[in-house]
Amino acid sequence: MKFLLATKSHMTQIFDDQGRVWAGTVLKTSPITVTQVKTAEGKDGYNAVQVGYGTQKPERVSKPVLGHLKAAGDKVFRTIREFHTDTPTDFEVGKEIGLDTFAVGDGVEVAGTSKGHGFAGVVKRHGFHGGRRSHGQKHSEREPGSIGGGGRAGGRVAKGMKMGGRMGNDRVTVKNLKVLHIDADKGEIIISGAIPGARGTLVEIMSTTA
Repeated sequence: MKFLLATKSHMTQIFDDQGRVWAGTVLKTSPITVTQVKTAEGKDGYNAVQVGYGTQKPERVSKPVLGHLKAAGDKVFRTIREFHTDTPTDFEVGKEIGLDTFAVGDGVEVAGTSKGHGFAGVVKRHGFHGGRRSHGQKHSEREPGSIGGGGRAGGRVAKGMKMGGRMGNDRVTVKNLKVLHIDADKGEIIISGAIPGARGTLVEIMSTTA
């Protein structure tokens, strides 16, 4: 399994050899460093690789984390993430993983945190059409309307009822994407389609093909 951490930049278009245009998202990245290797046979009980990304001032990191990172070298990382893999023994602590692990055409899935919209009503959150714009409607154009009454669920609000509430800021994984372009000099990788989150959002790139 191949994986990488990156930061969302912007969207663009890429033309392939056949002249077809692909919408893609530009992700900026730098090498990640393996900070810990976990195996099912070890004390952790499962297979995974822990990696560090970005840089951080040592005074902004707790002493236990600093002690944990010593095995990987002198770097202090802004972000630490963990990826599950069937072959953790292929990695070693302190080793860097860069863009060269991916190639154009690789199938990938990308996970990130979607944009937060705060408290949203049912029209924005669930796509309700709202009330009719005629016959004297004054304040109920965007209201949800009846939610069932007493007989439907014993006088309570049924679980899962579509109502207003907090929208966005969720972990979202987009699958069936592919690598369109790689620029190692700029530290950029372009992935097909839209990626969750605003500009500057940290995303995880994981391969779906061997």
